[in-house]
Amino acid sequence: MYYAMLLEDADGRSYFEDREADLPLRDFVPPAAPLNISDPVAATGFVFLTLPAGWRGVRHRSPHRQIAAILSGRFRVEAGSGEIRDFVAGDLFWMADVTGSGHRSSAEDGEPVTMVITQLA
Repeated sequence: MYYAMLLEDADGRSYFEDREADLPLRDFVPPAAPLNISDPVAATGFVFLTLPAGWRGVRHRSPHRQIAAILSGRFRVEAGSGEIRDFVAGDLFWMADVTGSGHRSSAEDGEPVTMVITQLA
């Protein structure tokens, strides 16, 4: 399972890094057969979010370390490095740029973007 992570360099500039989740085989729901599952990540909140069609954000930091799961629409993010990525339904996007210069984001293609966000501890 792959996801994009938005990190910050030593100068506070955000950049993307592709990551792969470690999913070792473990007993998770015995007596069912073992499943490939990651270590837990501590969370403090869970929110639903809709960006209206045409929404354009100004440069901002992530308000929390958080993971977004895109449900619908095309979510565009421009890192401080200048790299632009689009995220669509089924994509995971981990945001960890909480202190630096931040990023810009927008709802593309004239459609709203819906997502669920898990805020991390």
